[in-house]
Amino acid sequence: MTAEGTDTGRAKAGSERSYATDFGLDESPISEGGRWLNGRTDGVDWADVVTEHGVAHGGAVRMAVAERRAEQGIGGALDQDAAPEGDYDDPTAVLAGTWGKNQHARATVFSRNQTEEYFQEVELRLRSSISAHRCTGYEVFWRCLKTENAYAEIVRWNGEVGQFTSLARQQGARFGVGDGDVVEASIVGNVIRSFINGVEVLSATDDAFGSGNPGIGFNFGCGDTYVDHGFSHYEVETSDD
Repeated sequence: MTAEGTDTGRAKAGSERSYATDFGLDESPISEGGRWLNGRTDGVDWADVVTEHGVAHGGAVRMAVAERRAEQGIGGALDQDAAPEGDYDDPTAVLAGTWGKNQHARATVFSRNQTEEYFQEVELRLRSSISAHRCTGYEVFWRCLKTENAYAEIVRWNGEVGQFTSLARQQGARFGVGDGDVVEASIVGNVIRSFINGVEVLSATDDAFGSGNPGIGFNFGCGDTYVDHGFSHYEVETSDD
């Protein structure tokens, strides 16, 4: 594997394609030879992903409006019928090019100094796209925490910043992650699955997006703790079979 990652796409259509990286380059934003699109550089309304010291983590976010969501049930959450609050400019990066619709991503979690103060999340993206003022696709994520306030969730991004739909969510210590844990996300047909260390912890079905690209991301509003959580390895395989 090179410092920029390894891409084994097939020229005939690009659908049977894989990519793997240990984030060997220090870059802001992540590029790895032009292989990545980023939330601020390309999408404008979100934040970029940064790589340094062999870890991919979130870049600078607005930090203007903190996160409050009814389904969190923690951290001063809203009433059940209230709309979510927050900037929702998640640091986000999506692989460029053409990828198959069936996608399986795997990543190794980097996590230190875990805290209840922020909603530190590591996120894998499926069938996603980024362009100016628009980001769509599926986000599968886990909180970097090992207490009862940990959670796993699957969300659909609908386009504009802050416009998302929660498809499935579970809370509890077994749904959180720590340093060295391996998380996976897959989509085949309309079924999306979430795994921690090879064990399926969550699933959802949705028909909104039949194609798109894989990627990674992190939650907004995590203060100065972005360097404390991220990914130290990432790989993905896709196909149209």
